[in-house]
Amino acid sequence: MPTAAIVPAAGRGERLGPGAPKALREVAGVPLLVHAVRGLCDSGQVDLVVVAAPPTDRAAVESLLRPVVADVALAVVDGGETRQQSVAAALDSLPDDVDVVLVHDAARAFTPAEVCARVVAALRAGAEAVVPVLPVADTIKQVSGATGATGATGNTVEATLDRTSLRAVQTPQGFRRDVLVRAHAASSAGATDDASLAEALGVAVTVVDGSDEAFKVTRPLDLLLAEALLRARATSAYDEEPPGPGAPQAG
Repeated sequence: MPTAAIVPAAGRGERLGPGAPKALREVAGVPLLVHAVRGLCDSGQVDLVVVAAPPTDRAAVESLLRPVVADVALAVVDGGETRQQSVAAALDSLPDDVDVVLVHDAARAFTPAEVCARVVAALRAGAEAVVPVLPVADTIKQVSGATGATGATGNTVEATLDRTSLRAVQTPQGFRRDVLVRAHAASSAGATDDASLAEALGVAVTVVDGSDEAFKVTRPLDLLLAEALLRARATSAYDEEPPGPGAPQAG
């Protein structure tokens, strides 16, 4: 059951401010895309990574990722104007023998390997579509006339939603290949979530546990959080290393 991971990476990421496309913004001197692809490869769950890159950056992205993928196959295709177009372009490029497809946001560059493993395990156990999720911690209110602006005035609260049944969805989202192909073929809207396309077909979407570390880098504040996470991981890895030859022994 060969598994491919699609990484749509052609978006501008305007909420991060001016600069390179979001997937190429750096954290600790390394682009988010590199962090994300390295995590997929290190999980041991992926046989092929397909990145949908900005057409003008395609060659540069391929050169950037070649040293990262090791034994995992890599392909870079031209991304589209929307996320859905980029995923569809990558999906069209997959070899015929791929049965399982993960779709992973480069902005969720620090997703732990165990999340990827849970998604793939659920698919191999028979699920047709799988998403990692977290419980919603905030109180969620439905607001009249909401357009996404955080500082909007003049709108009013219509309802307070019961958060006990709500979940925040992360990536990688996983699919049987035929399900994802049918889902994209049936939709003409610019979906930002592939699982919603599968839901529209009537496909049951299974949930598995996500991770706090799989947060999405969207705003400048998220870059600071990412830097802090990498520092914490580096410290933890150092603390877990066994003492080298000649190091003082406990006791």
